[in-house]
Amino acid sequence: MPETSPARVVADADVLAADLLCGPDGDARAAIDHVRRHSWVTLVASEALLDDATAVVRDLADAALAADWRARLDAECELVDHPDGDHPALAAAYRGGAAHLLSYDDRLRSAKTAASLSRHTSLSVRPPDAFARLFDAESLYAVVESGPYPGPDRDPRA
Repeated sequence: MPETSPARVVADADVLAADLLCGPDGDARAAIDHVRRHSWVTLVASEALLDDATAVVRDLADAALAADWRARLDAECELVDHPDGDHPALAAAYRGGAAHLLSYDDRLRSAKTAASLSRHTSLSVRPPDAFARLFDAESLYAVVESGPYPGPDRDPRA
């Protein structure tokens, strides 16, 4: 089982698209902005996951917006590889050592899936609103870094 880090987060394609399309008051934006505010927290993804998210944005908005947004995500995420055919978000979390997966998919958040995943990885699958509500940067910093929590060190909108 790959070692997981609570400072590594995967957002499923639906959450990534909602971050862009649902605006600043959305749950997805609040959750992902927690990651963006801290240089020591990593957003993990795979090409397949970003392809899925880009297709959603292209279908719901337009191709130009999808292409521009994808370029930003490519720079913003740490990309990991996984075998073709794997569920993109689950595989990115497993291969990328993420302890958190943000998704609106009820199947991924089910007790059956949690039991199955626990044999392979330590992964918490939550909807973005729960992650946004429970994220505690100061406590997390004490676990993954040393010294006193310095506060956010990045602008999430930059």
